[in-house]
Amino acid sequence: MKEVKHVVTAEEQGTRLDKWLVDQTEDVSRSQIQAWIRDEYVEVNGKIEKSNYKCLEGDEIHWSIPEAEPMEISPENIPLHIVYEDVDVIVVNKPRGMVVHPSAGHETGTLVHALLYHCHDLSGINGVMRPGIVHRIDKDTSGLLMVAKNDKAHTSLADQLAEKTIDRKYMAIVHGEINHEFGTIEAPIARDPKDRQKMAVVEGGKDATTHFKVLKVYRDYTYVECVLETGRTHQIRVHMKYINHPLAGDPKYGPRKSLEIDGQALHAGHLAFTHPTTKERMAFDQEPPQEFLTCLDEIEKRT
Repeated sequence: MKEVKHVVTAEEQGTRLDKWLVDQTEDVSRSQIQAWIRDEYVEVNGKIEKSNYKCLEGDEIHWSIPEAEPMEISPENIPLHIVYEDVDVIVVNKPRGMVVHPSAGHETGTLVHALLYHCHDLSGINGVMRPGIVHRIDKDTSGLLMVAKNDKAHTSLADQLAEKTIDRKYMAIVHGEINHEFGTIEAPIARDPKDRQKMAVVEGGKDATTHFKVLKVYRDYTYVECVLETGRTHQIRVHMKYINHPLAGDPKYGPRKSLEIDGQALHAGHLAFTHPTTKERMAFDQEPPQEFLTCLDEIEKRT
């Protein structure tokens, strides 16, 4: 991890944050810089700012960037559960344990490797490491994910995400008994200042809103449906921990003693969007995997 700090000079005042960073780095594209800012590797005076932030004299800018390692992406014959496919989009049901795109420590076996074997035409907007990937779900989160097969489709789907017109619903098993039917969590999320490997509710972080509905209350656990209004990293996991109802099995944000499940009990069960070409509203639903359902059976027996 490369960490750099710099103080903005009088001559640099008024420069956009992303442009300023381009000027400070070598052989790094503006789109990559914007990805760093979006992924919250960049702080201005200890706070997260957007790419279009205008730098002020005296601003202390700190960025910590993982060292880039050359990586070749080759297609891999990995089975995929394809829920829907046409010339523009693919909707897949990602299994638990599969990483969406290559990164340090996950050079093979990702969803991208499988997609490249299945489909040679994927959008190139997100570069060689993330072809077709419009949005992500965590490694141990299962469920529905949309993939763009061309740049036109990618732009349309990304715009829908930004405009909050894509519906995403998640099923989750959380610790504790929630005694009300609905809830909304509005709390800004940023990298945890005490642990850069985690996200947390942090003043000055990016706005984040999660709505939830209680599906069933068990002894010591609650089965909930979460609806994302924003799509921050680990949003549901961080927000549910914030209200003292962390996800069962979550190794990063949950308690050590939990249900016997490998990773957080979280499933992306519903996805709806407007088709980039036909403009038809499309909706998909997928049941949680067996491991998730087994956990529900186990806590049902205890109740």
